[in-house]
Amino acid sequence: MGADRDVEAVVAAVEVLREEVEQAALPLDVPGRPTAETARRRLLDQLDDYVLPRLRSLDAPLLAVVGGSTGAGKSTLVNSVVGERVSRPGVLRPTTTSPVLVHHPEDRHWFEDDRVLPGLARVTGQDTGEDQPGTVRLAASDTLPAGLALLDAPDIDSVVSANRDLATQLLGAADLWLFVTTAARYADAVPWDLLRTAADRGTAVAIVLDRVPPEAVEEIRPHLAGMLRDQGLPTAPIFTVPETPLDDDGRLPAATFARLRAWLEALAGDARARDIVVGQTLRGAVGSLTARAGELVEASRAQEEARATLESAATDAFAAAHRRVADGMTDGTLLRGEVLARWQEFVGTGEFFRQVESTISRWRDRLTAALKGSPPPAEGLGQALHTGVAALLLANLESAASDTARTWRRLPGGPDVLADVPAVGTRSPEDTAAVERLVRDWQGEVLELVRTEGKGRRTNARVAAYGVNAIGLFLMLVAFAQTGGLVGAEIGIAGGTSVLAQRVLEAIFGDQAVRDMAAKARRRLLEMADDLYARERATYTEALAAHAAPADQADRLEAAAAGLRRVSL
Repeated sequence: MGADRDVEAVVAAVEVLREEVEQAALPLDVPGRPTAETARRRLLDQLDDYVLPRLRSLDAPLLAVVGGSTGAGKSTLVNSVVGERVSRPGVLRPTTTSPVLVHHPEDRHWFEDDRVLPGLARVTGQDTGEDQPGTVRLAASDTLPAGLALLDAPDIDSVVSANRDLATQLLGAADLWLFVTTAARYADAVPWDLLRTAADRGTAVAIVLDRVPPEAVEEIRPHLAGMLRDQGLPTAPIFTVPETPLDDDGRLPAATFARLRAWLEALAGDARARDIVVGQTLRGAVGSLTARAGELVEASRAQEEARATLESAATDAFAAAHRRVADGMTDGTLLRGEVLARWQEFVGTGEFFRQVESTISRWRDRLTAALKGSPPPAEGLGQALHTGVAALLLANLESAASDTARTWRRLPGGPDVLADVPAVGTRSPEDTAAVERLVRDWQGEVLELVRTEGKGRRTNARVAAYGVNAIGLFLMLVAFAQTGGLVGAEIGIAGGTSVLAQRVLEAIFGDQAVRDMAAKARRRLLEMADDLYARERATYTEALAAHAAPADQADRLEAAAAGLRRVSL
């Protein structure tokens, strides 16, 4: 009962890990991603194909997967051991394109559903010679002892990549890996990569050295045994099959594989021996899960770092745009060029100042006379301010977007994410229209601010004398020329002309009120600009979010691996 509870605890912990591995995503193209994605897929395959099925069915037949290099004679060996043609041998490569699982008829129920290899559909009957990708063919045979199943896998070095991937997946589903090689190819690099993986994971391995010239057995066998010891497989049994002609049915003479056949029958008939093999592989597989999950944790951390770097690049670009807008609002930039020309046209050089010093009535007469023209000078000044502010906002919006795109193109994962950001590097008519609306709305708020501050009867009369629009324009000028307590004349902006607007506003509202109103106008424009930029930045961050792994993915994987360590077999 205690052992049963231990297994149940391991099953529960493995199921939690499996759920996290399945949900894990590595969407950003960072260094090492292809390797990590392959490792994730293989880990998930082994969890589904072997670890969970075996933990849930410890008494299921032992599954020996027959694997090896191209032309090693795997299918011929399987047919010979079974005593009938169940797998397709031949001179054409690759031959085994769909795996063949041979079992005793009494063991059919263990394999006909998706208990193991759930991703492969089951087919039965004789091999028709047609490729059936994505399937495993079940072949029942009375000559194979109950309690043992043989699975003939595709070549591990097949020229077809799908066959290589499937072969690797099937080897991960094995209780026992029956590796078939030849005297000519036993030292090839590809099989030894897989043998080292088997050693690292504690997988039970047996070696079939096929097509060995009788005179070379005493030389090759010790050399192979030494290689196995060096790679951490000192106890792997070696079965030699001498080079010999096949019989009329294309099978090996029984004497050449008798020792292998006897060993397999002993495993099938001896529950304790079978449990030893299954236990070795299962403990090794479960024991390897935490380290393999750790690799996925590291890959997930790399994804998090890449996402944070990309997000920071966008944030920095738009923060820089914010600073440039703030500077442009207070360094006098907006009071030069067209705005200065319209201002001088509006007030007249020197004349306006003299009228401010005299009487409001005389200024009102001048303003009335000026308004008889078409268009009024105030409209030109207002339009010039509108155009200047819009240009400042739009230029920095474009700059922030371009800087973000340029940086993302250089960063890991950035180009793929950038492909989902609409109209990168170009401004649409909608963007221009949005900026135009923003400036109009801000100017409307400035006029409302003037109306609000001019509610007193005396102040209201003074505002009315000039007109709300004119006073609003004066406030905009002062807002763009006033910073850190300095006014236009003090910082030499626009030839000191903004000091005239300052004098008019101070006469109406008072010194402190003018400073407060100017600060409020600047602050509100910057807030509206920030809202605009935030919407633009969101197009980048939303695209990034769609490509990025969940923020807590690494932590969840790490916690699942830790939970498994606490209940190891």
